[in-house]
Amino acid sequence: DFDAKEKRKVAKIYQALSCEPIDVAALRRMAISEGGLLTDEIRRQVWPQLLSVNTDDLPPLPGKELREDSKDYQQVLLDVRRSVRRFPPGMPDDQREGLQEELIDIILHVLKRNPQLHYYQGYHDIVVTFLLVVGDRLATALVEKLSTHHLRDFMDPTMDNTKHILNYLMPIIDQVNPEVHDFMQSAEVGTIFALSWLITWFGHVLSDFRHVVRLYDFFLACHPLMPIYFAAVIVLYRKQEVLDCECDMASVHHLLSQIPQDLPYETLISRAGDLFVQFPPSELAREAAQRQAERTAASTFKDFELASAQQRPDTVLRQRFRERLRGEERTKSILTKPRTNRFVKLAAMGLTVALGAVALAVVRSPLEWAPKFELQIFP
Repeated sequence: DFDAKEKRKVAKIYQALSCEPIDVAALRRMAISEGGLLTDEIRRQVWPQLLSVNTDDLPPLPGKELREDSKDYQQVLLDVRRSVRRFPPGMPDDQREGLQEELIDIILHVLKRNPQLHYYQGYHDIVVTFLLVVGDRLATALVEKLSTHHLRDFMDPTMDNTKHILNYLMPIIDQVNPEVHDFMQSAEVGTIFALSWLITWFGHVLSDFRHVVRLYDFFLACHPLMPIYFAAVIVLYRKQEVLDCECDMASVHHLLSQIPQDLPYETLISRAGDLFVQFPPSELAREAAQRQAERTAASTFKDFELASAQQRPDTVLRQRFRERLRGEERTKSILTKPRTNRFVKLAAMGLTVALGAVALAVVRSPLEWAPKFELQIFP
């Protein structure tokens, strides 16, 4: 029965890929729904569509001269040399070392072509995931698009915008479980425990590569802030462990920074999607901005949300969730009651609300996407 369901999904994915133009909205729904994109062979075809990358016009492979001119080369070299565990166990040393050389070249190539971007430790954890799935040439194009959109705020000269994005974590937790929120506030644990989760899309902290690529399917199909929603549902999933912990910064930080490897990923992905719809970034932005007023690529996505609300699927979806859940018991039910129609809702979200920022290139709506509007989303 499971095999039959999987085969039907594969057929739907290839049907979407064969459409003219390609049905990107359907591909987003497939990436969000249970199991994600299923195989690396499918990911090699779908990930470029989710990022609006033209696979017929890929950049040439970078040359070794990049290493001589790059101010980041030494730091990248150190980080890549420490990345042995990110490669499949049992891979021959010479093969792994060859991939590490390709990893260095991809990173330096993206940085050279985009001098406004600044390397950060952990960036290589994202790049290596793309390298292992799609190969060096396609990975270079995908990583460059991702770096100038979803990851852009992590690649500023300072960590100010990254800290701002982390500021969304506690408001999400507060909406769902005020008790956990207040406990964490009393412990003064902050949000730094989730930093490596966020800036590596969990690639650095999860040991099973299957779980990493499943999350990448989800994040590539969604809003740039979806990783912080996923971080929130991990904390909420562990709520009893948190509340049973000593209420001090060191104890709570130690507990939360040790991420379990046996998480129910599909359940948590579903919950993160539900929370995004019920408590969208535009409703959390005021509280998140109390400590930091600068605008980021993620926070300015609300402009795109408002515009996309004129499309019918999003209008229906937003009317359904306009009245936010009140009371602790009702908010707790988000994380406990099965939601048989959640993928229907996420399917509509795949067309509008959960479109990643780069979806501007693939959305076909009745709106006029003026250049100045794009600049508002990507200043």
